[in-house]
Amino acid sequence: MLSICKIYASLLFFMSFFCLINGMLFMSFDYSLMIEFNLLNFNSASFVMVILLDMMAFLFMSFVFFISSMVIFYSEEYMMGDLSLNRFILLIVMFVVSMMFLIISPNLISILLGWDGLGLVSYCLVIYYQNVKSFNAGMLTVLSNRIGDVALLMGIAWMLNFGSWNFIFYLEIMKDDLIMNIISYLVILASITKSAQMPFSSWLPAAMAAPTPVSSLVHSSTLVTAGVYLLIRFNYAFSCNLMYFLLFISSMTMFMSGLGANFEYDLKKIIALSTLSQLGLMMSILSLGSYKLAFFHLLTHALFKALLFMCAGNIIHNMNNCQDIRYMGGLVKHMPLTCTFFNICNFSLCGLPFLSGFYSKDMIVEVMSMNYLNLYIYMIFYLSIGLTVCYSFRLIYYSLTGNFNFVSLNNLSESSVTMLFSMSGLIFFVIVSGSMLMWIMFPSPIFICLPIIFKLMALFMIMLGMWIGYEVSKFKISFNMKSMSYLTMSSFFAMMWNLPIVSTLGLNYYPLYLSHTLYKNLDQGWFEYYGGQNLFLTLKDFSLLQLLSLNYLKVYFILFVIWIMFLIINIF
Repeated sequence: MLSICKIYASLLFFMSFFCLINGMLFMSFDYSLMIEFNLLNFNSASFVMVILLDMMAFLFMSFVFFISSMVIFYSEEYMMGDLSLNRFILLIVMFVVSMMFLIISPNLISILLGWDGLGLVSYCLVIYYQNVKSFNAGMLTVLSNRIGDVALLMGIAWMLNFGSWNFIFYLEIMKDDLIMNIISYLVILASITKSAQMPFSSWLPAAMAAPTPVSSLVHSSTLVTAGVYLLIRFNYAFSCNLMYFLLFISSMTMFMSGLGANFEYDLKKIIALSTLSQLGLMMSILSLGSYKLAFFHLLTHALFKALLFMCAGNIIHNMNNCQDIRYMGGLVKHMPLTCTFFNICNFSLCGLPFLSGFYSKDMIVEVMSMNYLNLYIYMIFYLSIGLTVCYSFRLIYYSLTGNFNFVSLNNLSESSVTMLFSMSGLIFFVIVSGSMLMWIMFPSPIFICLPIIFKLMALFMIMLGMWIGYEVSKFKISFNMKSMSYLTMSSFFAMMWNLPIVSTLGLNYYPLYLSHTLYKNLDQGWFEYYGGQNLFLTLKDFSLLQLLSLNYLKVYFILFVIWIMFLIINIF
């Protein structure tokens, strides 16, 4: 009997193949299709569901379906023994369905359906393990994303001025209109919260509390890419000032996350920060005007990042849920196939020739160099490339080489056939998807004209990053006063420039402290003294009838005597 995982994985795989074929056809004929479903007519108003099918939608859908099919297949063994496996799989399917609504919607109302669906299901998945850490991470995730949801709702209200919510019709025509500018600002706010750009970056590493298959899906093709995809759809409407603003935010995110990953020791958080860095790269090139290159990198990144998380999940699964890279080492002897996949994905992330990541990253950097903006952008792009290679090689040094640092009584093996099979399904595309997509998406090659030094600059930064990453990994600190400054610096960078403190502790510490003070001094203090409890005690102490209710015989006789005397006085 087929399990629910195999059924859903097979269904999604066939849908992926169908979307890929349609994407090729639509691209060949330069064809777009809009379908309108009239849901309801009410007097003169008609409620219409609009679906936009074009090359971009079909290609993205095929990638999402393919990755989610492999992730569901992978989950069958990773989540083995989980009592609510069916619920977990259905949550992932709901996640994918929400993403589909987002991809095919040229309408702000139906986009909100997918957008909020992603937010709600991601909350359910982040808190899946139901412990304090998961609950905190889930709350941070959902509250950060609510800011963007509110911005999108305000955008819907402003779009009422155009008489329709089908934004696809108005983007270029109304570009200089004030209302469209306001909507663009709101859309950018929504996108930078969903894609975790600064200053909303802290929820992305926190969301690592979710099971690893969820992380694989979230960080490759669904939740965090939703913001980038919305910006790609809206890119015609952005003014120059708005582009500069987005460029600054995304470049800072790219640099900050790359730097932070070099000081992190949690395996999943390092990969999460690398996702953040790549999202910054996509948004940077989009704000420089090349939305097709952003989409190209979005697709190639989805494949190698999904596989990177799957390899990390397999390592964590075999190491009894230990995620600290300092306990790893020499894994290449115990898990050779997983480590091979892991290395290929890391090299693709670094942009080594001629893997899939190279084609998109190298072209992005060369287009940026050709459209030279200023020294800051030029430097931060190349520094971010160097930092990506630096933390990737640090990760390889800690986890794959050297001696095994976990318990000597271990059972590390690659006996998980289902997980290895699902990972093997992705590795071919990690290697060839870059060149394949470039031939498909850019039938006429992009003309790059650069001096030889600029052309080799990316390769030079990759080599420099490799060397620095290797040297930094060997660097040991002796705990003296000199090293305290290093520890302070490393904690500052590892905490992503203290963004989690700003967005969580900074927001909730003072209200919680104030509520504690008020509770102690008022509820348990003065209100208690002057309120119910003390009033009751005071009245009880002052009550004379209380004395009678104690049934003292002496008191009873005294009262009897007083009563007799009272009667005699009245008679005489």
